[in-house]
Amino acid sequence: MEDINNEELDLVTFSDEEGNEFQMEVWDYFEHEDQEYAILFDLETENDPDAETEVYIMKVSVEGEDEIFLPADEDKMDELTAIVEGMLDEVFCDEDCANCAEDCEDRK
Repeated sequence: MEDINNEELDLVTFSDEEGNEFQMEVWDYFEHEDQEYAILFDLETENDPDAETEVYIMKVSVEGEDEIFLPADEDKMDELTAIVEGMLDEVFCDEDCANCAEDCEDRK
């Protein structure tokens, strides 16, 4: 896993139904069942210490040189969420294994 603290932010701008634009940070990509997915963080909640950080999983489609972010299939969300939680646990583990799915010693 790459050290995300030393990289420039990979930002994507989205528009909601009312035309309001908002940005999200692409944190990482992964593949599952021959489909590429992206993990995105909502920048507004990431910078607010009182807000719970919003994490989104989006399907990635490539059209020419452009990446298109689409909603992930609902029937795969349980599997995708488990994968993403595992990835986040690996990166943000505070070595207090009470919340980890496995012992931190197993990761070394």
